[in-house]
Amino acid sequence: MLRTTRSSAVRERTATINQIKAMLVAGPAALRACYQGLSNSKLTARLLATRPSRTPVTAEEATRYALRILARRWQMLAEQIQDLTAHLDRLLGEHAPDLMAVFGTGPDTIAQLLITAGDNPEMLHSEPAFAALTGTCPIPASSGKTNRHRLNRAGDRQANSALYRIAIVRMRYDQSTREYVQRRTAEGKTKMEIIRCIKRYIARQLYPLIRDTLQPLQQVLAA
Repeated sequence: MLRTTRSSAVRERTATINQIKAMLVAGPAALRACYQGLSNSKLTARLLATRPSRTPVTAEEATRYALRILARRWQMLAEQIQDLTAHLDRLLGEHAPDLMAVFGTGPDTIAQLLITAGDNPEMLHSEPAFAALTGTCPIPASSGKTNRHRLNRAGDRQANSALYRIAIVRMRYDQSTREYVQRRTAEGKTKMEIIRCIKRYIARQLYPLIRDTLQPLQQVLAA
């Protein structure tokens, strides 16, 4: 429930900032110039500090008023996301500390993987089955003399997306993963092929931790 609510808040926050930027693009040039080059947080903070007319009449006044309303909405959603993330972090820190300690993971990705695994306990009997559940098992795509595999489009897409985000974090900040990417690139592998391999490795690494985390719950339910 916490993650579902957080995900909807994230979507709404993204939609709100996109609406703000679209309104600025369509608004008066003088108004647009005041907010160019600002990050999302600085942009909304600047808009929150404005004091537009409470009874807008002209197009510019209406735009300024609407922008401040949207900035307040963005701030409210940001606070909700922060609050929900803190609760997820607390619960996962208490019940899945080993998973949270894995490099590149976070409360959102671990929560999604546990949700997917918990909803599909029959797929936790082996590591290959978990890989199939998360859409990370390789699919042969060889032709002629070419020996290769392609991305698996099956499995739970949200779990696959969580593994993708973990992989991207490691490709940016984990030295061993960066060295692996360089080595595989030199071998002629494409970026998507490399990401597929990294996701498969992460699924293999996380499987025993997820299984051990959910095992006590499964025993209680079985009893």
